[in-house]
Amino acid sequence: MPSHVGAADLVLPPPPVLAEGIALFLDMDGVLAPMAPTPDAVKPVARRTAVLKALERRLDGRVAIISGRTLAEIDRIADGALSSASGVHGLERRRRDGSIERGAADAGVARALDAFHAFAAERPGMIVEDKGVSAGLHYRQAPDQAGAAETLARELSDETGLALQPGHMVLELKTPGASKGTAVTAFMAEPPFRGATPIMLGDDVTDEDGFRAAAALGGYGVLVGAERPTAARYRLDGVDAVLGWLESVAEA
Repeated sequence: MPSHVGAADLVLPPPPVLAEGIALFLDMDGVLAPMAPTPDAVKPVARRTAVLKALERRLDGRVAIISGRTLAEIDRIADGALSSASGVHGLERRRRDGSIERGAADAGVARALDAFHAFAAERPGMIVEDKGVSAGLHYRQAPDQAGAAETLARELSDETGLALQPGHMVLELKTPGASKGTAVTAFMAEPPFRGATPIMLGDDVTDEDGFRAAAALGGYGVLVGAERPTAARYRLDGVDAVLGWLESVAEA
C-alpha cells in the first residue's frame, strides 16, 4: 500500500466496520463536529456524545480525540465522554487514568500573541486564540485577510522558531516538538491501546502526521471530506458519515 495517495489515484473506499482489536483516534473539527464561524460556536451534540460513550465501552477505552483544540475545549464539545485525549496538536495529552502531560510554552508564544492581537485590532472579524502553548489567528470571518495573515505568521515563525501549523482558515504558531502523530504514537505505547491496530480519522493537513503514525504502527488513516493527496487509506464524506460509521463500529 503506498504511503501517499495522489489526487489522480483511485477514489478511496470507506473504511471497513470492525471493533475487535482496533484503537480509534479522532480529530474534532471537521470530523466529529462540523466547522463553525468561530471556535466557541461548536457545541455538544447528543448523538456525538452517545456514540463516543458507546465506543469507550465497546473498545475498552481504546479511543481518543486528537485535536488542535485544548483539552478543556475537547471536553466541552465532547461533553466529557472520553477519558483519553490529546490537545493542541500533541502538546497536551491526557491518559486514560486521568494523568496529563503538557509541554512547556516556548517564550515565542507571548510574542506571537502580541503580534496577532495588534493585527486583529485593525481588521474586523479576526479572532486570536491563546492556547497557552500556542497562538492561533482565525480569519474565517475575514477571508480577504488570508494573505496578510499568512505573511505575518510566516515572519513570526522565522523570528521566534515557533512551528507554523495551518488549518481550516486558521494559522497557529505552536511550541515545536509535538504533533498529532507523536500523540498517536505515545498512546499506542500505553495500555489500553498497546497491541491494537490504530485508526486515525482526520480532515486536514494537520492530521497527516496522525495518518502516517497509524500506518507505521500497522494501522491506517481515514480522510474525512473531499479527495486530496493524503497518506490515508480510506475516506468518509463528512461528519454525518463519520458518526454513522462510528455507530456501526460501536455496534459491531
